[in-house]
Amino acid sequence: MESSGENLSRKQFARAVRDLERITRQIAGRYIDKGVPLTWRLLHAIEAEAVADLGFAGRHEAALRQMFAWPDDFHFPETDDVVDVASSDALPAIFAFAVDAYERAARHGRPQLVIAAH
Repeated sequence: MESSGENLSRKQFARAVRDLERITRQIAGRYIDKGVPLTWRLLHAIEAEAVADLGFAGRHEAALRQMFAWPDDFHFPETDDVVDVASSDALPAIFAFAVDAYERAARHGRPQLVIAAH
């Protein structure tokens, strides 16, 4: 049986994931609305803005926020090339949320925003 502390931590983590996803989708949505293609450089900018969100920082403890930082050995391009997720085995959560927002936009009448084919 789980202790209430573990259960609370899982709830806190799940709440933080939902919050971060909402924030990331809002940021990506601004670029989608402007018709800006998702490049690696933009993906890094979206990630930086999401983790710097003051509301996110205020709602979640530092230790919990640190869980969303990606390891130093994760290296993604920082170029103006359109994102190609087929070349990436695993994406950090924030990257995945932004990529998904763009994929949804492309499927729903914004084909110019399609990311590189899988």
